[in-house]
Amino acid sequence: MTAGLGSLVQAQWNDPVEAVEQCYALGWTDGLPVVPPTVQRVEEFLAVGQRPADEVIGGLPERRREVTVGKVAANAVMAGCQPEYFPVVLATAEAMLDPAFNLIGPSSSLGGAGILVIVNGPVVPALGINSRNNLFGPGNRANSTIGRAVRLILMNTCAAIPGLFDRTILGHPGKFSYCIAENEAGTHWTPHHVERGLKQGDSAVTVFACEGPRQVRSSNRPQTMLYATADVISSLGTSMASVGSVGDTSEVLRQGEVAIVFAGTSDVWEDWTKDDVRRYLHPRLKRSLADLKRAGALDGSITDRDEDEFLQLILSPEDIMLVFAGGAEDSHMAVIPSWGPKVSSTSVTRRIHWPPP
Repeated sequence: MTAGLGSLVQAQWNDPVEAVEQCYALGWTDGLPVVPPTVQRVEEFLAVGQRPADEVIGGLPERRREVTVGKVAANAVMAGCQPEYFPVVLATAEAMLDPAFNLIGPSSSLGGAGILVIVNGPVVPALGINSRNNLFGPGNRANSTIGRAVRLILMNTCAAIPGLFDRTILGHPGKFSYCIAENEAGTHWTPHHVERGLKQGDSAVTVFACEGPRQVRSSNRPQTMLYATADVISSLGTSMASVGSVGDTSEVLRQGEVAIVFAGTSDVWEDWTKDDVRRYLHPRLKRSLADLKRAGALDGSITDRDEDEFLQLILSPEDIMLVFAGGAEDSHMAVIPSWGPKVSSTSVTRRIHWPPP
């Protein structure tokens, strides 16, 4: 965090409004008021995490920034988290500092990615993290503050400050807070973190640099829902169809990821597994060379064969992340395209140390 943190947490204020205003003056907020990170409050979070404040968990060498456990705790305090949320915030910070995530990319791009946090495991009911109605909306403290802590960590410890290193053109509301949980109890599907190699009883977070969610509405029949979803994923003008142009256009140029959130009840999908869904979707995630050229996603003149030749927009079925969450209405889904190709940022899953030691 900035050099002024030590002086701020050491300070004693009689007026809480003055404390909030000082945080604004120091540039530590996301535009909304924050909870002042006093020594006592930060130490409460560190006591839950049982890790030293000066432990370095990662950094951005491009900006000469190191992120410590203490800095993560201070930002979790400012976001309004409860101390028991700290293991989730800490695991999230470790995941987005993993080299595979390549934080420097989504934290500075013109594209304005948010960092979606997907939580799995016993920590979800223990902390009351929302996995049902109004999934991406307001109203739940755990979701809102854990997601907000991510943004404050990016701004205050990684210098991802709008107008400085964060060069976003438009952005989206997920850049304030973007945290959901999978509704594991509501489905027979394999939980997301188990697909990623962890155990059923583990708690975990997945971080994903991505655009905002795009709602898909269809009937409550699996094939029609998935057909509509494939069309949304393959829309022109999105990151999924911004394939670029390198050499032979018959190559697979787009190698991103996409997350799909399935609302409703598990009854609709009782004869489907997550792999069945991927097998149905993957071959349909494509656009013709002609369409891509018309949209400026590929260079060159349209040839006679371009109408009948297609580019796959997702390289592998495994790059389709499927999460069961949201309200009980079966005709609603959400598509969340990745910020960029996998070579730019790959989603990362990290186990949460839960329950705390």
